[in-house]
Amino acid sequence: MLVRIHPHWKILLQETFDDPYFNSLISFVKKAYQKGQCYPPGKLIFNAFDQCPPKQTRVVLLGQDPYHGQGQAHGFCFSVPKEVAHPPSLINIFKELTKDIGCDYPKNGELSSWAKQGVLLLNSTLTVAAGKAGSHQGKGWEFFTDRVIKTLSNNFEGIVFMLWGGYAKQKIKLINAQKHLILTAGHPSPLSANRGYWFGNKHFSKCNEYLVSKGKTPIEWNRVI
Repeated sequence: MLVRIHPHWKILLQETFDDPYFNSLISFVKKAYQKGQCYPPGKLIFNAFDQCPPKQTRVVLLGQDPYHGQGQAHGFCFSVPKEVAHPPSLINIFKELTKDIGCDYPKNGELSSWAKQGVLLLNSTLTVAAGKAGSHQGKGWEFFTDRVIKTLSNNFEGIVFMLWGGYAKQKIKLINAQKHLILTAGHPSPLSANRGYWFGNKHFSKCNEYLVSKGKTPIEWNRVI
């Protein structure tokens, strides 16, 4: 399995990569991919890390599971490749984005431009079996991604953590709120959004206001290409 990850992450997370649990996790993932169809493609499992080095990370957007439909997952939470129909959660994210910052609705759901600006599009679980949501939960990915969140919190300052939904909000305990901004809201899925827990959160503008206050460049959220 060919895996790409930015070398700066390798340095920052070396202790984690050397931990015996991580070897067990990778062994599970390799067997799962050999046994049946899994997503994302092996070379894109660490795509979020490869496209967003730690020192450039200004925002952490946390999802839970990769999409489990064919052709959807490509290593970024909530994102889908160009020409792929927008899943319901992404539609609601874009609806809130257009209302919040006054931009046009993005034509595609490819969010790599966000990643390249310093938005770590992190799923708590980085792999999934085709058609089986949550199938790779509890295998060690959560321990790894918790380490990522805590490492960023401890080693850097002024990062915006966007935690959407009950699962993501559990990660608050890993983040130093004195050093970073934590934005919470309901999940953008229709079930939550339609009950009033998502729309109107203005997280995109709040994020940029905070970044500017810290002397950092704001995210061009409307740059979805």
